[in-house]
Amino acid sequence: MSRYFEVGFYDQFFYSKAGEGEWLNAGDQHYMQLALELAARAMGRTNPNPMVGAVVVKDGRVVGRGYHARAGTPHAEIHALREAGELAAGSVLYVTLEPCCHHGRTGPCTDAIIKARVGRVVLAMTDPNPLVAGRGAQRLQEAGIQVTCGVLEEDARRLNEVFIKYITTRLPFVALKTAMSLDGKIATTSGESQWITGQPAREYVHRLRNIYDAILVGVGTVMADDPSLTTRLPEGGGKDPVRIVLDSKARTPVTARVITQASPAPTIIVTAPNAPVENLFRLKEAGARVIEIPGGEGGIDLAALLKELGRREITSLLVEGGAGVNGSFIAGNLVDKVYWFVAPKLIGGAGAPGPVGGPGIAALRDAISLKDIKLNRYGEDICIEGYVLKRSD
Repeated sequence: MSRYFEVGFYDQFFYSKAGEGEWLNAGDQHYMQLALELAARAMGRTNPNPMVGAVVVKDGRVVGRGYHARAGTPHAEIHALREAGELAAGSVLYVTLEPCCHHGRTGPCTDAIIKARVGRVVLAMTDPNPLVAGRGAQRLQEAGIQVTCGVLEEDARRLNEVFIKYITTRLPFVALKTAMSLDGKIATTSGESQWITGQPAREYVHRLRNIYDAILVGVGTVMADDPSLTTRLPEGGGKDPVRIVLDSKARTPVTARVITQASPAPTIIVTAPNAPVENLFRLKEAGARVIEIPGGEGGIDLAALLKELGRREITSLLVEGGAGVNGSFIAGNLVDKVYWFVAPKLIGGAGAPGPVGGPGIAALRDAISLKDIKLNRYGEDICIEGYVLKRSD
């Protein structure tokens, strides 16, 4: 099979590892796979909670299924146990994340599992939330329930990569998306950039917007392209991300579509302390939310911004900036993941911009590398998807 292949948006999270000798048995792997697929149904909808799926199995038959739909609603285990009813007694419960043992927006799932008299619980991973972190599994074991952990753990961690970063650092997971020609240009010498990639690639980007909490661009992009920064799926529906504009001097026009369009998601203009007061007033009057972040290189301290977004429970951020914004995020060691689209086009021109600005590096040994790379094809375009190898890694 070619290395370049079409991939379904949700399919990319699940892949079999049978034959590698990692799992206790094929049955555990099979049922955990079902639980992971259930969890993924709520992708982008559970924040700040994790995505969790659960499957109840009795005598080799699935008798209960459930997944966590959104924060404040019953957890996956509760849905699955309710569906199983009396059949839950003596069953095996497969859960993609360690059950909670504390009171939050809902009660402890461990209590419900014990009350249902489940015989065995199989977990994909422990919960990195400091309030749980092994205590849920311990509570079940103390009640006489057999607990197995680590089945399809890598898949579970990848599925909940946003939650894992947020709950352990209180910072959003940052993904950078860019699109360039084969010769590394994001626009022509005249500034024309729509469109570098084709329709299938752009559709995939809208699916990304549908699952990320927020999308960020610089004011230069707003003034040059007047983007909507909304989610537009071919089948309709979708969730608009919170729109964030880096605009140290509050120059965003009040007539820009990020301000005027009808959308349930707010637009946040991020300004520096010295932004003109009259500009701030106009933006607020037009309905934008304005937050002031201490100045950094280029006018705004991006690390401070991420802390503020985390405080607001924005757990994931999709950066769709130009060369300057991309360069600042990369130089600040702030990017976790990239979606790097390459179109089979040649633009040329020494003055045509590339995807990453800033001063760059002087020595190749300082170049930033990616790990866990995947190559996907969307129409004629290729997307290189990978995780940034941080300087501290």
